[in-house]
Amino acid sequence: MDVQHLSAPSRATSQVPRPVARSGVVHANTRLTKRYTVVDNHLAQHRELTLIAIGLAVHIQSLPAGARIGIKCLTARFPESEARIASALRELEAAGYLERTRERLPSGRIVTHTVSYNQPPTLRRAEPVRVRPPRPKPKPDPEPTPAPATAKPPPPPPPQPLSPDPDRHRVAADLLAGLRCHDPRLLLAEHDVRRLAPGVAAWLERGAAPDSVRHALTANLPEAPRHPAALLAHRLTALLPPPLPPTPAVVRPHPFQNCERCERAFRAPEPGCCRDCDPAGTGDSGREVPAVQAQFPLDPASGKRCQPLKKTHRRVR
Repeated sequence: MDVQHLSAPSRATSQVPRPVARSGVVHANTRLTKRYTVVDNHLAQHRELTLIAIGLAVHIQSLPAGARIGIKCLTARFPESEARIASALRELEAAGYLERTRERLPSGRIVTHTVSYNQPPTLRRAEPVRVRPPRPKPKPDPEPTPAPATAKPPPPPPPQPLSPDPDRHRVAADLLAGLRCHDPRLLLAEHDVRRLAPGVAAWLERGAAPDSVRHALTANLPEAPRHPAALLAHRLTALLPPPLPPTPAVVRPHPFQNCERCERAFRAPEPGCCRDCDPAGTGDSGREVPAVQAQFPLDPASGKRCQPLKKTHRRVR
């Protein structure tokens, strides 16, 4: 005897998969892609039909349209007798799987028309028809709610001058009325001229020349302005120049005056005596002009400058 190998299998493995259940039939199905017939379980597992009727119904459903299924044709195909096949056909007709009607042709011949159902019409009526609910249409994105229409704020009024000046106001009105001579598109109504004149007066008050104001109002105009008065009001407000900075006051010195007593030159608003000759006077500080001081030397005895002779002294005007 040969040596026994315990690892060798005791028998060949079956191609049939092992059953899940301990008893009963196990299906070893193969997916069919051609030459197959779909049979309803209502027919295959019918409680009242005989096996001959179930098998005959399956055979009839597998035949192509137009095939002959008379009793003689079926008897020639199967070993069962005509009586058993006729009985099976009656069972199928009673169960609703077959419908046979006879019709007489014009020639007088009677033929039988047979209709095969894979599901009885009574069963189709009993079972509720399952209708797929329609897919809900996707809700469109909610449209943004438009903002409530708000009233357009009125344009700001033209600038106003700080101090009323009739002459300046008249120049401003004449400037606005004369714009149509420079550009026919700037033809203004009389009430528009009265309304815009204070704005032009404010420009003139801030040191702008009339030609500068006219150039600022007429430069780069659109081809066809719809509202010339509104355009001018906007420019008068948006392009208003700033006020000029205050100019420092220039303090001019008092003019030169000749002292009525000593003929010295000094600064004073009015002619009179110098401070030395009239200490209580309102003249200037008494400081003499350097050129004049050089002409009058000091007297060492009195500490005052000597008076020159009148014929050699020239008055300072």
